[in-house]
Amino acid sequence: QVQLVESGGGLVQPGGSLRLSCVASGGTSMSYDMGWYRQNQGKQRELVAHITSNSRTKDADAVKGRFTISRDNAKNTVWLQMNSLKPDAPAVYYCTARSPISGNDYWGQGPQITVSS
Repeated sequence: QVQLVESGGGLVQPGGSLRLSCVASGGTSMSYDMGWYRQNQGKQRELVAHITSNSRTKDADAVKGRFTISRDNAKNTVWLQMNSLKPDAPAVYYCTARSPISGNDYWGQGPQITVSS
């Protein structure tokens, strides 16, 4: 079973930057498609960025040009670089992985991100 451990959440000022990391363990070869979801309080969870096993990326329109997803399979790590953060409601960001064999989805614990002046 794949385990995803996230870090990098916290408080940041509007316009600031944060980088989230997600380390996979449990025997994964990092051949999974990976992504980052976010969920604001009272809102549905939404995909913000996606990266395939061969590093093809796609960003949601809401974050395009500000967020960057990347991965290093040798380190079993996926990052989400978040720049020009807006003073939106607090959100929880979840790292995700999808097995190309079983199709099962795996989720990280979801660190809290707060953007405030």
